Amino acid sequence: MTSAARIRSAEVLVASPARNFVTLRITTDDGVVGLGDATLNGRELAVAAYLRDHVAPLLVGRDAHRIEDVWQLLYRSAYWRRGPVTMTAVAAVDMALWDIKGRMAQMPVYQLLGGASRDGCLVYAHASGADLDDLGDSVRARLEEGYRAVRLQVAVPGMGGGYGISSSRASGGRYTYEPAKRAGLQIEEGWDSRRYLRFAPHLFAWAREEFGPELMLLHDVHHRLTPIESARLGRSLEPFDLFWLEDCTPVENQEAFRLIRQHTTTPLAVGEVLNSIWDFRTLIQEQLIDFVRASVTHTGGITHLKRVFEFAAQYQVRSGSHGPTDISPVGMAAALHLGLAIHNFGIQEHMAHHDLTHEVFRTSYRYADGFLHPGNAPGLGVEYDDAAAQAFAYSPALLPAARLTDGTVHDW
Repeated sequence: MTSAARIRSAEVLVASPARNFVTLRITTDDGVVGLGDATLNGRELAVAAYLRDHVAPLLVGRDAHRIEDVWQLLYRSAYWRRGPVTMTAVAAVDMALWDIKGRMAQMPVYQLLGGASRDGCLVYAHASGADLDDLGDSVRARLEEGYRAVRLQVAVPGMGGGYGISSSRASGGRYTYEPAKRAGLQIEEGWDSRRYLRFAPHLFAWAREEFGPELMLLHDVHHRLTPIESARLGRSLEPFDLFWLEDCTPVENQEAFRLIRQHTTTPLAVGEVLNSIWDFRTLIQEQLIDFVRASVTHTGGITHLKRVFEFAAQYQVRSGSHGPTDISPVGMAAALHLGLAIHNFGIQEHMAHHDLTHEVFRTSYRYADGFLHPGNAPGLGVEYDDAAAQAFAYSPALLPAARLTDGTVHDW
């Protein structure tokens, strides 16, 4: 029988190396440390308080080996289940306990999940621009870095911008988009669905002409369209062979995807704002989507997201985990360990973290030729540098709001 590994402490660490991150550090009586990502973009302190005031006191003295038991305790005993704050807090604990188990076993977490199902995790990069020439420069930069799949976002002419746009002219060629703004007031962006719907087919016709048929192309609508507008968009993009069309309409209305599915064969990806297997049930069972966009950080950790992916596998739905820079290197590492192990892996989102972020989070995962591998360090393979973190105090940042041309608040 394995001896217990009692939890001595659970610390909530908040730092802002280039952007805000919340990290949970659990330490056992034997001094083994595990890390979990608890970052919820724009609502970071809500999760920090949840962990510090309500979860950490429950953990001290418990056996760190009992990952499933702790998960069920935190989920079921809270009574107020699901939701992004609760599930992000649970995820942080879950990741940290898997990290501890791997460190104590002297094995990377993916080995504890059944071993590797592939040699590496295919990733997609982001490319964007103020216009098509600018976007072209951004795509070529990603191709030079070896990426085989690229998400395209560009400003719509006459609309003054759009979601996910960072000009390579301003950022030296590297995609640096960060939606949460460190400003006194919330930033507002304009949106015009009719202009967007007219322009999107032109964007992908240009992309195929410019970069050929083999490059995997992705696009994020970011919940901006109605169901019938989404159906129209999906059909208009069919000639351009998208890898996926992401978040075309707000996912709260899951029945809307029945209508969209009836009108287009463009693959659909959704789910980064969903937090549990129950949230995905209709979408997966009715095969209304092709890729699950949930993240380890916001969907209850490795334990729960693995359940979601295994459920999806029964319906030939693949993973496509959310992974921009609002997922910390700890969350990215956890996603890679899970992605390497599951059978129905599809693709992993990848935005390279800022150099300042890597001063605080030292990682073992590695990128090469369009793929990421979590590395073979014990546990998740991430170390947290307290001394470096002290130089980066928390700084409030708010996500934008979107408004239509008549001033109506719209889905951001």
